[in-house]
Amino acid sequence: MASVLKVDKLDPQSGTALEIGTSGDTVTVPTGAGLTVTDEVKTNKISPATGAAFALGDSGDTFTVPSGATIVNSGTATGFGGGIVLQAVQDTHAALCTITTATWTPFSASFAVTITPASTDNDILLLVSLCGVDSEDYGFLDIQRAISGGTTTSNISGVDYGMSGGWTGGANRHGQGYMFLDSPSTTSAITYSPTGRDDEGSHWIKLNRNGVKNLSSIIAMEIEG
Repeated sequence: MASVLKVDKLDPQSGTALEIGTSGDTVTVPTGAGLTVTDEVKTNKISPATGAAFALGDSGDTFTVPSGATIVNSGTATGFGGGIVLQAVQDTHAALCTITTATWTPFSASFAVTITPASTDNDILLLVSLCGVDSEDYGFLDIQRAISGGTTTSNISGVDYGMSGGWTGGANRHGQGYMFLDSPSTTSAITYSPTGRDDEGSHWIKLNRNGVKNLSSIIAMEIEG
């Protein structure tokens, strides 16, 4: 057989199935040649012909994922315009906690969330809700950030979320909520903990002081940068 076969159409010899090549063969479409399929292509894997970059379609094209189909991403999703929530973790705490120091102190070692950012460009949105929190004097609230293998920062916002005490023998037992968008610039695991400090260090801040139906929480959401 000649090295070049020129034909306008290939059809199966019998039935409706057409096979090109044998197991182990490589079928190459050279540069400059186009391969057009107007119906369905079924394959188990698509990889770049050279390098590590693979382009799907051209500018202006639309790709549709039909109802019932699922896209599973085991890597990092990037280039979607930013602002996408990539993951969210939450921890809740119902036990009574007390802080009696003027230095920033986590309410409890068991009241924290750990999150691992996919990219150093991504931010972490932190939402804190404290239930039944009360202070004998002026107290302040914030969040501690501890990076695995790195530094620990007890006052990541750089400001005090103040709570007025005014305690006169009875407990206010009110709620406190605050939020902060952190830019940790790391892909290491980060542990965030709600913290507090007493203004003078001779009084106290109490969390979950109601005694019943307490549920304080912290939520960390990774936001694509």
